[in-house]
Amino acid sequence: MNKQEKLIAFLLGLALVGWMFYSSKQASAQRAAAAKARQAAVAAAPSLPADTKLESPSAATNQPSATLAEQVAVAPATPALPVQPDVPEQKLILTNNVMSLTFSTWGGVIQSVQLQGYTQSPGKLSEENPLVVLGDSESPILSLSGITGLAPNAAYEMKRDGTNAVVFTTKTAAGLEVTRRVELLSDYQLGVKDTFRNAGETVANLGDALVGVGELSRGKSNNDLISVDSLPSGEKKIKFWGNEKATGQYLVAGSASGFGCGGGSVPPQGQPAPIQGEQEWVAVKSRFFLTALEMMEGVHNSGFQIQVKRENMQVKRVSAAVAFPGQVLDKGQTVERTYRLFIGPKKLSLLQRFGHQLDDVMDFGMWSWLCKLMVPTLNGFYAVIPNYGIAIILLTFLVRLIFWPLTRKSTEGMRKMTEIQPLIKELQKKYKDNPQRLQQETFAIYREKKVNPLSSCLPMLIQIPVFIALFYVLRNSVELRYAPFLWIRDLSEPENLLAGVLPIPLNILPILMAVTMGLQSYFTPSAGDPKQQRMMMIMMPIMMLWMFYSFPSALSLYWTVSQVLSIVQMVHMQRQNKKKQGGGDVVEPEVVMTRQQRRHGEA
Repeated sequence: MNKQEKLIAFLLGLALVGWMFYSSKQASAQRAAAAKARQAAVAAAPSLPADTKLESPSAATNQPSATLAEQVAVAPATPALPVQPDVPEQKLILTNNVMSLTFSTWGGVIQSVQLQGYTQSPGKLSEENPLVVLGDSESPILSLSGITGLAPNAAYEMKRDGTNAVVFTTKTAAGLEVTRRVELLSDYQLGVKDTFRNAGETVANLGDALVGVGELSRGKSNNDLISVDSLPSGEKKIKFWGNEKATGQYLVAGSASGFGCGGGSVPPQGQPAPIQGEQEWVAVKSRFFLTALEMMEGVHNSGFQIQVKRENMQVKRVSAAVAFPGQVLDKGQTVERTYRLFIGPKKLSLLQRFGHQLDDVMDFGMWSWLCKLMVPTLNGFYAVIPNYGIAIILLTFLVRLIFWPLTRKSTEGMRKMTEIQPLIKELQKKYKDNPQRLQQETFAIYREKKVNPLSSCLPMLIQIPVFIALFYVLRNSVELRYAPFLWIRDLSEPENLLAGVLPIPLNILPILMAVTMGLQSYFTPSAGDPKQQRMMMIMMPIMMLWMFYSFPSALSLYWTVSQVLSIVQMVHMQRQNKKKQGGGDVVEPEVVMTRQQRRHGEA
């Protein structure tokens, strides 16, 4: 393996291995046991059916002020069972062309959100394959807790306000009137206004309040993720709290070894992790879906809390709630807090329309600008031919076309390097005891033959960012979720053929990718040791097969097609070179000595 090949292999391997470590591929436990336990607990309640169970957050969740300045949680406390309101629960449904929201009078919350066009499993919509539903009765969206005299699941009066809004009202024993208006906007957005009015005879204390952003769960796939992001006020970069020292282990692992380098202990099951500092928005995200709460102008918060639920030491569900500082209202005084919600798929175009850097939750990394060019390009191909497998192939053709001149130059450079290898070897034998002279004579050959030793390496290095950017796009784009292609049911996942029949599911594309990688290495001109080249043909495909075997099949499809096109290009160039060499009557004699050697009169 020559230096150029080693460098390329190292950079590509480093990028892919790094992402594998980041993804933390751990075995995923089934959610069925937890769901069954919740259903059993609901069934045990004598007066309420299972679908109306609405528990309040734990007692620890409702204590933000004492620990907001710290990055650790308070000691665990056993929460009391929530007291259900005396009045029956009422529900109301608002629907538009993209989602259907179910509101509850218990807490004045969004109990669930059904997303149109997104089924829970691959295949068409049916009774066995319903639509995706976001939300959880234990951590409902817009849950309001910490208000003095107002239980988190307090009974509200509810009424429609036109065709796309709902209004909740309630009043505490001390005379604090609470009004919440939720309006269904476009593009998975909602406008929310909370109004607090002191209608009592004395001052009213709002208390340290929490407004729930919602809860999302991690799926069964090893490629799934779940985390919390936010945009601190006055900053330009968002915080990925799954990567931060203070919260990374809390959100990713389940170990009790501490928050990381920041010290402290990981909060136990059900305990929140408070984050200090005002935020412009807070988002809970899974691999393909997102709930985000943005504070509108003039609304100030004091941070937020993250809460996780684990199964077998692995984080399975994550929720968040924005914290607001306590406030005293004089008699007749009114306070308003307005928010904007996004509840829907992590689709780049939708998040860009929301604005305020919410599209950064895609976590494209340093190649974000390139990823944001690739996504609309991929969707543009899909608009012409509505199949994302074909769209990926067309994108591959486009990338190869753009890099055709560089690839051609790289191949020509490698061919020229191969042709001058006999001269280089002669110099190495002749000046093996004189490294300085060897270097001078080697560069003299490069100048005479017009060979640039870096010309074969640079074009390949330029293509690596494209590959890495595409990797981020294919792992995050909701467009590829359950997208079929030929025998592949879901381009966002490995093929997993004969799962349950074979000890290891069969993935055909990574195998084809390894084969084409070996063929590409075979057809690539090499100036190195033939033994090292043969090793490259064997070891590199095996390493890539091992890394890619559980990656999304869309990535293997791109890499395989790209290598096939590269092989075709190399074969075409080799045929052209043979025609040029065989078509002329004059054969250039082999150069034995360089000009510098002749000037010194050396044989």
